[in-house]
Amino acid sequence: MFDIIIIGAGPSGLSVAIEAQKYGMNYLLIEKGGIVNSIQNFPAEMSFFSTPELLEIGGLPFTSAQMRPVRAEGLEYYARVAEFYKLKCNFFETVISVLKNGKTFLVQTSKSTHETKTVVLATGYYDNPNYLNIPGESLQKVSHYYDEPYSFYRQHVLVIGAKNSAAIAALELYRHGAHVTLVHRGDSLSDKIKYWIKPDIENRIKEGVIKAFFNTDVVEIKEEVVVLHNASNNHLELKNDFVFALTGYHPDYDFIRSCGIELDGTDLFPHQNSDTHETNVPGLYVAGSIVAGKNNNSIFIENGRLHGETIIDSIKKKLEWS
Repeated sequence: MFDIIIIGAGPSGLSVAIEAQKYGMNYLLIEKGGIVNSIQNFPAEMSFFSTPELLEIGGLPFTSAQMRPVRAEGLEYYARVAEFYKLKCNFFETVISVLKNGKTFLVQTSKSTHETKTVVLATGYYDNPNYLNIPGESLQKVSHYYDEPYSFYRQHVLVIGAKNSAAIAALELYRHGAHVTLVHRGDSLSDKIKYWIKPDIENRIKEGVIKAFFNTDVVEIKEEVVVLHNASNNHLELKNDFVFALTGYHPDYDFIRSCGIELDGTDLFPHQNSDTHETNVPGLYVAGSIVAGKNNNSIFIENGRLHGETIIDSIKKKLEWS
């Protein structure tokens, strides 16, 4: 019998485990991949938008060679934190279901079934792309994740989206010799693009070295072309070798609902006590980006890492832990 099972070993899940360990609670952290699995899937040359101190958990300093740490530094830091605290983690174990069992929970995984008094979901959202649901989206040349630009030298690459990930991908691909076109259904680039990135992408579009189509939808992807449809009801075919559909990601709503959690409103917020992050299912908590539902761009490592202390304070009272 565990006091707490934490599902997801991202920064938020790790912060919950650290707080649980501080109080001697019997906990287990379960992760379907490796440690901070989402960060492993970030672009290889990605820089965090935050300075190192805002990414720290467990009181351990995050040192970096630059003002904004890069992906590799983040991976090393969070692994070092887990090792420092000797956190109890089961990696590459997928949670299949979380079922209320009287006053406890049964957590069934790909390897075992665990019983626990409380559960914390810290499953993130990066594993679930927002699909376009158009013909050709399943072609091998289409990806919803961008890694690095080197393979796309002299290739015709379409980037779909207008936020940070799309802007960064378009710029990197262009600077490594790709012929880049950016398409967005809205009328302009997102205002949420970071201030040091936005002028760069705007100027490259003005120069014409990155082509951009706004108020335009991608309606079909074929082996050699993509088909666009704009607000003037015009169709256009563009030569194309690869497509990056960087249209965002979402939490696994089906899994969240299967745990008994109600999702509120059109933004699909998990029903929760905002002071404790306990959901409508007593003893079941949410942490990290899934707290915000569709508005996952409002929860980052900087504020999600603080959920651990809040949740453990609540669980201590629930379990009458001193």
